[in-house]
Amino acid sequence: MPEGDSVFRVAVRLRAALDGATLAAGELRVPQHARADLAGRRVLGHDTWGKHLLQRFSGGLTLHSHLRLDGTWTVTREGRAVPRRVQPDVRIRLATTGGVTAWGVAIPIVELVETRQEADVVGFLGPDPLRADWDEAEAVRRVASDPGRPVLEALRDQRNLAGLGNLWVNEVCFLRGVHPDRPVREVALEPLVRLAARMLLHSATHPDAYQITTGDRRRGSTHWVVGRASRPCLRCGTLVVGRGVHPGRTYWCPHCQPPP
Repeated sequence: MPEGDSVFRVAVRLRAALDGATLAAGELRVPQHARADLAGRRVLGHDTWGKHLLQRFSGGLTLHSHLRLDGTWTVTREGRAVPRRVQPDVRIRLATTGGVTAWGVAIPIVELVETRQEADVVGFLGPDPLRADWDEAEAVRRVASDPGRPVLEALRDQRNLAGLGNLWVNEVCFLRGVHPDRPVREVALEPLVRLAARMLLHSATHPDAYQITTGDRRRGSTHWVVGRASRPCLRCGTLVVGRGVHPGRTYWCPHCQPPP
């Protein structure tokens, strides 16, 4: 599931393939930018903010995209392309003069903006633990701004803390022993936010730790509660509860996370 760590890893891969290269072709296969042509522009760099990807080009242009649930990026070497069955879902094609091509597949949000106006598309986001300007105190302040709100909802709100998706908010609440419905005013937010930031960063930067919260890579044991509805809690054996539908399903252990 694409979350902040997913997009961070995508940016690392695209930097290695594209940064510093000149585009031989740059197609945006979306109606609003169907006539845009990035050919001849140099790829200056890649940045992320939460679940948003920013690709900057010479001439003061930025390509903003969001993977949502199904979007992916694929990189191919010279003479290769994505399979024919995937071609209808290609929304972005960035081909370099060196032969490497990056393909954005099934990406629902594709926007070309002036670099100086990036704030128009990502300025609403809260602090991101994966950015150099991460501000823990500001993230805590934003989460605390609505004291009666359920803590899981407050953590998942990208305006408060950018990058945490359903996986991380459920797992972090479990590890802190906090029921997802507990009001923000009843929760020690500093350690909760600090743990969330540390886990997201570890998942983004350690090759063998991607979205594994238990430290156990075995099938069915990678998460404490997510995906474990009606299965025994890995800590106490109580059956884990699941509520709602994918992708916004909520999970908790009734014993380890007492109700408010």
